[in-house]
Amino acid sequence: MLTQLRYIRLIDIADILIIAFVIYKLIMLIRGTRAVQLIKGLAVLLVVTYFSRRLGLVATYWLLDKFMTVGLIAIPIIFQPELRRALEQIGRGRLFARTTPILGEEDWEEIIAEVVRAVQVLSRNKDGALLVMERQTGLKDVLESGIKVDGIVSAEFLVNIFVPNTPLHDGAVIIRGDRVLAAGCFLPLSENPELSQELGTRHRAAIGISEQSDAISIVVSEETGTISVAQEGNMRRHLDETSLKEFLEDTYKKEPLNLSNLLHWRVKDG
Repeated sequence: MLTQLRYIRLIDIADILIIAFVIYKLIMLIRGTRAVQLIKGLAVLLVVTYFSRRLGLVATYWLLDKFMTVGLIAIPIIFQPELRRALEQIGRGRLFARTTPILGEEDWEEIIAEVVRAVQVLSRNKDGALLVMERQTGLKDVLESGIKVDGIVSAEFLVNIFVPNTPLHDGAVIIRGDRVLAAGCFLPLSENPELSQELGTRHRAAIGISEQSDAISIVVSEETGTISVAQEGNMRRHLDETSLKEFLEDTYKKEPLNLSNLLHWRVKDG
């Protein structure tokens, strides 16, 4: 072992450190985006492919091997947004920007209470609103489409954002933990042909982001003041204050471990 170490040059150490630094920056780049879930899926397929070969599952290995071959071609297409963002950041000199995680304890009952209170006021005033509560799937790409505000979640703050004819009225508010990170964000519209024709742009945007992530979208209709919630591509309409609060509390209680791991840290985007 000592003999082998004698042949390690300083240039080799520098080479290893450079690769490690680049990998670290790539991880920081994709953290908080949907690419994380895609990478997890690819990792599972690689593990299954390996064990199918080791166990002699010829047909299974052949199928997975062919699928992985096609997958290599599809990766640039799947990760096109992330690759484009990486090249843009390299061009802007932002690849080496510092990202600082902030750890903290959060009282979810208080956060939900503030959100529900804001939605109640917006509904009573018939002020159209769209709130997106980020969960495990990061929404960094959506955040970049809006205006960064980074404020504490409070009913007064949220109501003020959606005052009609103000600059941030149109678009969505993105909430992560106890912070309102951005407002006026653009969301992908759902292309589900089975959606009711009564649903407007806000409702289709709420469903669209819930189809592409595990986020919870809350919509207040500008015409009727009706409160709706979208999750996993499905929408529940005509909620009141009590049912909305129960829905949010039940949803977050289902995965306390994942939420504590995700929501006790925050990355300052940009």
